[in-house]
Amino acid sequence: MGSVKDYFKDLGAGIGTLVKGMQVTGKEFVTKKVTERYPENRSTVHVPDRFRAILTLKYDSEGRHKCISCGLCQRSCPNGTISIESRMADMPDGKKKKKLVNWVYDLGSCTFCQLCVSNCPTGAIEFSNDFEQAVFTREQLVKKLNYLPEAPDPEPAPAAAKPETPAAPEANS
Repeated sequence: MGSVKDYFKDLGAGIGTLVKGMQVTGKEFVTKKVTERYPENRSTVHVPDRFRAILTLKYDSEGRHKCISCGLCQRSCPNGTISIESRMADMPDGKKKKKLVNWVYDLGSCTFCQLCVSNCPTGAIEFSNDFEQAVFTREQLVKKLNYLPEAPDPEPAPAAAKPETPAAPEANS
């Protein structure tokens, strides 16, 4: 059985924590409140640069993406959010190359871990910080990232024509 001394010691500790909690509550009670006026202030809302909202496939000015269909992003995704479909295509120089057919991303099951972005060898994907991704059905959360039509590959440069050397004159004997 505890002594009276322990009882009052515990009672004092309890009152001390109660006072500490009431200080935090009192401080919040007198602090000026901030109200977000969203969506009225949509143009002025500050979204941090490091905020991860949705994956995007990077395109250059000519409409080409950097994706080489290696599948590292798909393999590194811990929950199967990414699905890549590719095909083999014949190039003008006679070699075969993987071409991207579908790059599908399920935003609803993404954990925003950024493993796909950090494992991409060509830097073809990135997270945008567009935070407005609310939809009414889960099917609308499945996005096809290669939405632009595939730009044709550049034709190989024609080989420079070698000037023909005149034939050596035949010697008459």
